[in-house]
Parts: sequence; C-alpha cells; structure tokens
Amino acid sequence: MKIIIALFCFASFHCYGQINDSVYSPSIKTVQLFVSGNQLAYPLISLNGKNMLELSFDDLDANVKSYFYTYQLCDENWEPAILSDLDFIQGFTQMRISDYQLSSLALNKYTHYHAVLPNSNCLPTKSGNYILKVYLNGDTSQLAFTRRFLVTDDKVNIAVQFLQPLDPQYSRTQQKLQIDVNTRTLNVVNPMQQIKLCVLQNYSWGTAIDNIQPTFYSGNNLQYNRDDDFIFQGGMEWRWLDLQAFHYQSDRVDHGVYNKTGTELFLKIDKDRSLLPYYNYKDYNGFYFIQTTESFDPNWQSDYATVHFSFMPAGNQPYPDKDVYLIGQLTDYKLNDSTKMKYNPSKGLYETALFLKQGVYSYCYATTEKDDPSKKISFAFTEGNHLETENDYLVLVYYRDLGGRYDQLVGYARLNTLTGG
Repeated sequence: MKIIIALFCFASFHCYGQINDSVYSPSIKTVQLFVSGNQLAYPLISLNGKNMLELSFDDLDANVKSYFYTYQLCDENWEPAILSDLDFIQGFTQMRISDYQLSSLALNKYTHYHAVLPNSNCLPTKSGNYILKVYLNGDTSQLAFTRRFLVTDDKVNIAVQFLQPLDPQYSRTQQKLQIDVNTRTLNVVNPMQQIKLCVLQNYSWGTAIDNIQPTFYSGNNLQYNRDDDFIFQGGMEWRWLDLQAFHYQSDRVDHGVYNKTGTELFLKIDKDRSLLPYYNYKDYNGFYFIQTTESFDPNWQSDYATVHFSFMPAGNQPYPDKDVYLIGQLTDYKLNDSTKMKYNPSKGLYETALFLKQGVYSYCYATTEKDDPSKKISFAFTEGNHLETENDYLVLVYYRDLGGRYDQLVGYARLNTLTGG
C-alpha cells in the first residue's frame, strides 16, 4: 500500500517549467477570471476568506462539452510546487463546470460556460501562486486553457511609495517604487533567501520586477530603496475601444462590414504618440469587460466581430530593427505571431485583426528588439513614457520555510500613482 500511495503522489507532481495564461483550444474565446462581480478586478483572494472568483469563457464549437477544472500550486516563479495535489486541495481535486448556456441572437454561435470558485468541495489550502487548469472529459491531457490566480495569507506589513527616479535620464519618463516590509511574527532566519518580492505594473506578469534583494534589513524590517530598483516605464494612458454595439458605431470605429454570417469592424488608425505631451483621462489599464447595449445578457447574447487594428509609425516608415505588438488583456499580453503587427508597405501601417466579443477594451502598442530573445517590451517608440501616467502597482511578498517545498504568499499591497491607494 505504501508503494501505491508513493506512486500516486509522484504522479500528481507536474514537472514542467513556468506556466502562463494560455489558451490551447482554438475554439475557446474570451476567457475571464476575476473577483466575483467585478470584471476589472485581478483574481486575488484571501486564504479561508469569503471572496470568490468567477470564471467565464466561450466555446465557438457551439455544442455542449464536459469541462472540468483543477488547481496547481506553483512557486513564486510560476513553476509547479513539488507537492501532491492532496497537499494543497481540500476535497475533490477536480470539479465539473455544469453552468452553461447556448448563445442567442448572435450570428456567431457559441456556448458560454461559467463557474464560481473556489467550490466548497474543492478548496485551496495553502497561500501562493495558483494555476487554474480547465480541460475536457476529466482528462488533464486535454487541456483547454490555463489562468493564473493568487491566494494570500496576511502575515506581513507592507508600505509602498511612488517616487520620481533620481537619475535625470529617467526622472520624467519612468516610475519608481520604494518598499518597506515588516515580517511581523514570521520565522525569518535568512531574509535574503526566505523573502522574495515581485511587483506588477497594471497586473501584467510580462513586465514584472522580482529577485531584488533588500537594501537594508534589521530584525523584522526589510527596506528596498536603492535608486535603480523597482523602476518601470511610465507609459501613456491606455487606448480604448467601445464595442458595446456593432451597428451603433463608437467614435473609435471607422466603418463596418455586415453580412449574414458575421461582422467586420475597421478601427480608425492609431497614431504614434511617442512625442505627444502627457494628458490624463480615465482608462482601464489594459483590462476589458464584456458588455452590450444591444441585448439583455452580455454573457450569452453578445456577438463577436473580426476587429481590424492599424498603427501608423512616425513618417509611415517601419521600424527596421523592431517588432510591433498589440498589448493588453485582450491578447493575454502575449508576444507571438497572433499579436505581432504586420507592416503593410502600401499603406505605411502596421496591421492585425482580433476576433472580439462585444465589450469595452483597453490596449496599447509596444515594440521589442528583433534580436532580443527576452522580448523586453518598450513603449518609447509607440506610446511614449511619462512620470505622470496613472498606473496600478501590485506588490507581492513571498516566504519559504527553511527546507520548505513551496512559497507562501504572505502579503500584498496595491498602489495607484494618482490616488496613492
């Protein structure tokens, strides 16, 4: 019996690398995971707390399938923790998604699926980074998509400040954070190894800054205040797109093509903003929400359209050594062929198209160096960078016991550069 148990636990380990938000099935669209009741809230919940998450997605095959979900606990680098599922899930290790609705009114047929989690019969028992895995027929090898979410357990105090960088080269274009952490009652013997920080700008993991050592620590206090630590591009306020109605076109839509099988929308040309002065307006910092003014329930009565984006570089000339990407939650912040803009020499524009559901979207354009394998993005050539830009920051603090096999998420703090909250 001991041998059987050992084999089962070993099979539960998922020995592969870093896991991202990814969609593996071409029929899956509009995957959302958010704090219940707020599509613009990042999926972060408290261990043993009352807040819940909502999962929502569409299957364009438009039939009824048997989808299941489970959780995978990861370390602070988003690599699977060396633990059995039974070590971090209480109850059943997988749950079937039984709430679904066939689309109505939409030209593009689909099946809408919805779940509220954690389910009382399938609960995460440890704090940390989690992957939600959704798959077919109870078979994890038939993976449809993955989504990251966070489970926190408040064990530290965090103070974070927004500062202007001291380096004159960055003082008007970048944003800096200064962070203090008090570990309170945690048994921290070696803070350099046991405490890890990660900071997200606008909840994007692609530009996260981590692996920063404290400048100073004494007792329970750790300070992160070096001049060149936690410095982010300021960017510009995000561009926006209102697709709540396809026939009543918003001022960002140039024209539409409508037929019996679907809709194509061509947006007005987005121009290079890199040399423009900063101006403030309300945006959604890369997020989107599904909403329609043309029907009652946006989840299963909204339609889809092929939406054409175009970006005009300075002088209508291509960047000789750079790739241009469409960035935001609408592309999962992916840097791949599906999100890379293609230069059209006859128009002097970068172009791409996405299949989007009715809603309100925020997005921007970024470049990467063609010979840079890390694909570090820059807003300097497309949007511009400004100290004054409104951005949201999320500070995450991880702790690992000496000899521990996973990283606890022991605290978080949010900061908005305009409100300070």
